[in-house]
Amino acid sequence: MSENVKVLVLRTAGTNCDQETAQAFSLVGASADPVHINRLKEKEVKLNDYHILALPGGFTYGDDVASGKVLANELRYGLGRELDQFIEAGKLIIGICNGFQVLVKAGILPEHKSGNFDIRTTLTYNDSGKFEDRWVYLKSETEKCIWTKGLAEIIYLPVAHGEGKFIPEDNEVLEQLKKQGQIVFRYVDSQGEPAGYPHNPNNSVDNIAGICDPTGRILGLMPHPERHVHPAGHPRWTREGLKSEGDGLAVFRNGVNYAAQNLT
Repeated sequence: MSENVKVLVLRTAGTNCDQETAQAFSLVGASADPVHINRLKEKEVKLNDYHILALPGGFTYGDDVASGKVLANELRYGLGRELDQFIEAGKLIIGICNGFQVLVKAGILPEHKSGNFDIRTTLTYNDSGKFEDRWVYLKSETEKCIWTKGLAEIIYLPVAHGEGKFIPEDNEVLEQLKKQGQIVFRYVDSQGEPAGYPHNPNNSVDNIAGICDPTGRILGLMPHPERHVHPAGHPRWTREGLKSEGDGLAVFRNGVNYAAQNLT
């Protein structure tokens, strides 16, 4: 049952989307707990007690040094063993916006091997040189990712970031992402075709907006699905009509359903 699924929504200084992310999981029946990282580091809360780890958006530690880097190092060096065990147990992780930045800079995406946090991709400054706060069209590119099973081919979500340009280490990494079906979302226009700015708000390589690990259980994406779970969240609903639910809600439902069927 989905109510048995426990989600740890990680927060720290500068996190600002933890409550919205927790609510999104709650809407699909999970029990979601916003937890400060210090409680994990001090062993007050055990990561292993949860089925899903969610890293929400925000500006952790003011994005000093680089976006998500400080929190990434906290996870990598302070909670590396716990993360290894969590991942090896087949549990789920989602990183949204700043959470995606954390996952790539901690070496958890695009692929994590026990005890090895190699950094093969990054997210850096938007080519526009400014903070991009707009709605974008995304094309779902793979059936590998458990978070996006059965998703509509094109969905509409907001972005809000200054460092969202996805860059792989080299062409070999990019080709591996393509070959292994790890590219989950690409920025597209309203017709589903790859397009430049402003459709691709940061000029990410190959229009990549989100990737998963080779198992499909760990997802990172720059757009915010938690900001479009209610149909009235759509900016044009008064002109286009209300849908049954926001485009982002299915992402959370997929994760919770998978955990309910396989991890509880």
